[in-house]
Amino acid sequence: MPVQKVNDSSDLDAKVPSHLQRTSITSLTMTSEPSHRCVKATVVHKGPVISCAQKDGIEMLRAEIKEEDPLQRTAEHTSINVIFFGTLAKDFSQSARQGDVVLLADFTIKKSPSFLRDKLHPCQLEMDGKDDFVYVCPSAGPSHGPSSSEAKYTYVPLNDLKPRTVVNVYGVVTFFKQPFPSKGSDYCSTLKITDQSDVKVGCNIFSKKLEDHPILFRVGDIIRLHRFKTDVFRDSMSLLNTFGWSTVTFDGTTDSPVVPRTSSKSFHFGESDIRTVQELRQWAANQSWISNDLKVSLSMVKPGMYFDLTCQLLAKAVMDSRCILLKVWDGTKCQHPLLNVAVASDALEGESTVVKDRMNLTANVLVYDNHLEVARELKPGTFLQFYNLHALLQRAPDQQPDQSEHLSFHLHGGTSYGRGLRSLPAESPALQSLKSVLEKHVDLDEYDEVNDGTLLEIWYTPPEAVDAEADTGPSYTVRTCEHNTRRLTLARVKRSTPPLSCHVRARVKKYKPQQLYQCLKLFCSNCKTMEDVPDDSAVAKVFRESAKDSQPCDEQWAATSSASSREPGRTISMHISRDMVGESTHMQLIFIEGTTLDEICVLSRDYKNLVPVRSVNSRMTLMDLTAPFLFSGDKRYYGCKQCSLNTFQNPVFTGVETWDEQAVAQALGVQLMQYRLLIQFELEDQTDTLEALLWENTERFFHVSAVDASGSQDLQDKIQTIMDTIQPPDSSLEERPWLDLCLSVYSVKDDDRNKVCYQITNTEIKEE
Repeated sequence: MPVQKVNDSSDLDAKVPSHLQRTSITSLTMTSEPSHRCVKATVVHKGPVISCAQKDGIEMLRAEIKEEDPLQRTAEHTSINVIFFGTLAKDFSQSARQGDVVLLADFTIKKSPSFLRDKLHPCQLEMDGKDDFVYVCPSAGPSHGPSSSEAKYTYVPLNDLKPRTVVNVYGVVTFFKQPFPSKGSDYCSTLKITDQSDVKVGCNIFSKKLEDHPILFRVGDIIRLHRFKTDVFRDSMSLLNTFGWSTVTFDGTTDSPVVPRTSSKSFHFGESDIRTVQELRQWAANQSWISNDLKVSLSMVKPGMYFDLTCQLLAKAVMDSRCILLKVWDGTKCQHPLLNVAVASDALEGESTVVKDRMNLTANVLVYDNHLEVARELKPGTFLQFYNLHALLQRAPDQQPDQSEHLSFHLHGGTSYGRGLRSLPAESPALQSLKSVLEKHVDLDEYDEVNDGTLLEIWYTPPEAVDAEADTGPSYTVRTCEHNTRRLTLARVKRSTPPLSCHVRARVKKYKPQQLYQCLKLFCSNCKTMEDVPDDSAVAKVFRESAKDSQPCDEQWAATSSASSREPGRTISMHISRDMVGESTHMQLIFIEGTTLDEICVLSRDYKNLVPVRSVNSRMTLMDLTAPFLFSGDKRYYGCKQCSLNTFQNPVFTGVETWDEQAVAQALGVQLMQYRLLIQFELEDQTDTLEALLWENTERFFHVSAVDASGSQDLQDKIQTIMDTIQPPDSSLEERPWLDLCLSVYSVKDDDRNKVCYQITNTEIKEE
């Protein structure tokens, strides 16, 4: 039925049909019977009518309603999302507004997919208009959306924020992080803002699209937030984006034009906004935390500093899979000698920097880990802003101990202290002073021509002489990289400054683990944990413990069949989602309870996806993640104990075309661990020995997939055969084959000290 309006809130109660019972939002659960219940609440937010692709383009509207019962004020989950479909979505959009009181009946209760993000009720209500009741009582307050554009939005001072309300605010940015991947599928922006009240408020923004995040360049920028929800986190007020949210940012410089920065194609911006931005600029200009800005020039940098740097990119080069070199300058001369990182001329993208290098004007910035995605997209000539850049003293290759160290710059991985980088638009007011300084050096470009001899002088030191007689002979490996670098001896590699990619020729002196089944590891890409694959005895113990006194689960969403086992008192139960009944066994996801390890291994030969579970208070839950969470044929898949949410409550199994390990892990809230092969080689040539890991390149090296090797004795035998060829049993070093290898040199933190590591990359065994 269509949405109906009433004049008074008390009239809503009279509209409740006699067969319906009024219920509170906090008491709603997935097991509640909705057909005899109704809820009464206030509209906190109403989104736009959009087309739902998952329902064949049917129109839908999402709204948030909140229970205003005084007795429920301290209760959790008093707000819930409501989804209207079809003509009901249009009617509700035209009839209801923020602040109106609504009465809803004959709704459907579903699991909320946004619960972890918006912290509202874990369920959501869905209404399609067929037999639903929707009554609306307009609020007594003034109409939202007046005719005057200047009064279109009301902004709340930060010291007047109340918990669990949706607000619009202005603020000055005191801290921010560039968008970074969250644990889910969104990117997250974190910032702190303040205003004339001197109250500081944290803010988190989640969005799948990077372009939707606020465009912030530095502390002191002004930001406008629309439709953000307030909440209390660790005794402090915080803001979180909610439906229909938007942000607009402005440069915080006092005399710069008030130009809004946003990716939105349409947004409201009037004279009152200009006045607000100017007032915040004037106020912020007199605050001490603005004057303590960490942004400095290269001429001011001292060893050990963390600082922000505004500069221009001259050239870049990919060093290896973990590191990119950015050669930048800001027109000022550093007081300390700058480290010049070795890189081949043909690997450098951008202009020559030889003259600027000699004048100590070029800073070589090494960018690591999560910042690589941004660095790869940068083009020479772009203006950049680095945040939390680290200045370190390092020795150059072949530098004598009594010589002074050189200054290097590192953008470490992570986002602590706002660490990151971003490009700046050429018209940014923040670049005016930088451009003025760079223009003074325009004549340098006329002298920045260099011949091959000069390049070799700057970028290379000739390697130690290689004994041509000592390492001749065929190689058992082939390099697949595109590096056009000279081959170095191991002694020279060990004296090099990381990061570096180089070519070496060496033999395997020894390797470990000697028992090759131990080289198979489980790796979590989220927390970077690496652990051994549990042996069968440990896994079998988990199965035995779970099967003790196990009572079959009773889940409404599952169809269950049971059978007695050979052991008295133990029952084996198989559960399948009712949505999958009738599908082929290869399309089904089967939950099995009460089995031993041997029994589930036998069953997995006939069923593609088996999930071992146990019963706790008649509810289904996953077993201890020491055991695999999924058996698929001869493969077993494990979950990370630290990162898995294990939210196995009312799982959703619809909309998945193919059940693979990724889809199963996502449905069960499990962080899937990846199989990896890890081997440590001790390499030797005529000059030195060196320990190098075979890790990221292992599958290409052996032409074997780690996950396939986990369940195939033939593939494990293939790896053993290759290792016996590289290091034949009871052979001398001279009898072993030469290996042509691409080697990556990098440093890691170990007990607050930098440790140099070596890894074999871009190398494969020759296939006959």
